[in-house]
Amino acid sequence: MQQLYIYYLVFATILLIGAVSTIMVGVSKKNKEGNPSYDSKTKGNWSRLSWIYIVVIVLGYVALVAYIVQSSPGSSG
Repeated sequence: MQQLYIYYLVFATILLIGAVSTIMVGVSKKNKEGNPSYDSKTKGNWSRLSWIYIVVIVLGYVALVAYIVQSSPGSSG
């Protein structure tokens, strides 16, 4: 059970670093000055970002299911 806490700690750390980094980029002065054509391309930006999130979420669920199946009491290993 101790090993499981390490996974939770690593996951929480990565989540926190990602959230803080995203916020820092969002409020940065360089980002606000940024690329003037960015706002005119919002449909393409949202589309790409949506696909990235879809792929990452699906891969995350696949990894979760693989972990649960591997660590279930009935599995060999």
